Amino acid sequence: MAIAIKLADSCYKSVKIKGLFRLSPQSVLQTPITHCGKIADLSLDVIAFLKIRDLFGMAISSERGKSGFRRMERSLQGISSDLDPDSIHNFRTMSRRLQTLFQELLPERSRNQKKLLQLLNPIRKRAGRVRDIDVQLAALRSLKTSQEPRRKTQLMRSLIELRAKHDKRLLKLVKNGDIQEIRRRLRKAAKETNFDAARDPLTVARKILESAVISAPGPSEEALHRYRLFVKRARYAAEFASTSSESTEFISQLKKLQDALGHWHDWITLTHTAVEHFGEVNESSLVAALQNVTRGKFRQAISTLPVTSPAGGRKTALVADPAKHTQSAA
Repeated sequence: MAIAIKLADSCYKSVKIKGLFRLSPQSVLQTPITHCGKIADLSLDVIAFLKIRDLFGMAISSERGKSGFRRMERSLQGISSDLDPDSIHNFRTMSRRLQTLFQELLPERSRNQKKLLQLLNPIRKRAGRVRDIDVQLAALRSLKTSQEPRRKTQLMRSLIELRAKHDKRLLKLVKNGDIQEIRRRLRKAAKETNFDAARDPLTVARKILESAVISAPGPSEEALHRYRLFVKRARYAAEFASTSSESTEFISQLKKLQDALGHWHDWITLTHTAVEHFGEVNESSLVAALQNVTRGKFRQAISTLPVTSPAGGRKTALVADPAKHTQSAA
């Protein structure tokens, strides 16, 4: 069956029969597929599978869903023992994916799932503050400039000290929090979650993107930041989809967009921190150097915004709105 489905997927785009979407599901299952030689000899259940997918999309991959709970538990264990940047990032990512599953993909949440999110929420937020410092440190270390080396070192030390403070607060929260209860609820949620009843991940991801509005030309920092969050949510939803050529391509587009927007956000955050320490551009050549890099990252981020939305077909919501436009990053 797995091989048959792979063959069916390889000719996904070539089996759409004219008028197919106007038929009832019962009629669809009786319509012979003759437009794709690769699947001409497949069994009827695979043909039915392919037609249903064309009509309604793919449900959540059960294996990916269950794997998400296991990975969430491992990431929780990770920050309980080690607060290195990778552990922090992994925990935040996995908790956001779980949140997306419960809030976007499942038709309704159980009491256990709601309580689980409540328990994870303060830990994720505290971990987010540590993560914000980590990305600033990484950006600052990568900055190649001869401008004000002492101030660069001073900023580096300040960020390291600030991380140590947030580390202590996060560790206190993790130690005082009921980690055993979170694990128990995670395992219970893994057993009770009905992945078959979930919404189609790709359809949900497209709707998330379609709801994003960003002004053009020259969107503001705030607008670009909001769009970045929409893209992250869309990617987390899409990654629950079963593997197919369609989902792989869509997720790849979202990842490219998220990376460009994320790099810009890392640098703009670092620039804002430097301004707080040393003043504006005319007061610090280091701030000026950071501003130059940030402008370049901003232009790269803007260049990745699709003329046609990754959601497919529709134009991305780019609406001129001069009243909301700011010059801060442009």
